[in-house]
Amino acid sequence: MKDKIRLDKLLANSGFGTRKEIKKAVREGRVTVNGITVTDSSFHVHSGQDTVVFDGVVVEYREFVYLMLNKPAGYVSATVDPKQATVIELVPERFRHFELFPVGRLDKDTEGLLILTNDGKLAHELLAPKKHVPKTYFVKVNGRVSPGHGKRFAEGVILDDGYKTMPARLSIVHSGDVSEAEVTIHEGKYHQVKRMFAALGLPVVYLKRIAMGNLSLDESLAPGDVRELSTGELTLLRP
Repeated sequence: MKDKIRLDKLLANSGFGTRKEIKKAVREGRVTVNGITVTDSSFHVHSGQDTVVFDGVVVEYREFVYLMLNKPAGYVSATVDPKQATVIELVPERFRHFELFPVGRLDKDTEGLLILTNDGKLAHELLAPKKHVPKTYFVKVNGRVSPGHGKRFAEGVILDDGYKTMPARLSIVHSGDVSEAEVTIHEGKYHQVKRMFAALGLPVVYLKRIAMGNLSLDESLAPGDVRELSTGELTLLRP
């Protein structure tokens, strides 16, 4: 990072306390920059060049964090909600200071892959309509799914408001009274997958996102579990 950053912001972003706590610690002479004690929390440092030490601990600054969450049902994809539990409540304490937000939304009752980050640029690239980043879902519906339904998805489905979706891919996993399938869409209309099946007379009873772009959900993550993306996974995620 070439630009300078305020010392108190760097320490806060690195998890060393609140701004108020950090200002107090700096005034008390508990922070050094390149071996020199600094008592002004507004002092600017080069995060990638200067060595900052807090109470004897070298500060390793990270600007962005990227987490994979296996979202369970019952949580809303928001940072704050006055009445409902949010996905941010599932984030381990050690990541809370990064002010993370979910990239896009999954319905409250939908499970699966959700990316949490503080990188607004990446979020924009993944959500921008012009990018058409594919999203794949595992779905269960009441009713028998047939190849004819797959053809309808490939042609685009007319939703209840008259909008015709972009072509989507429907792969049948099991066809029966309750059918299972995988669906890949390239846009993110409100409740799109549910509405596409509803337009064909097939109510969705279970929905789980299993991939976004080229990144697949880590199936070893239990619902509610979170972990950081690896460098390779982050590469797969970028459009």
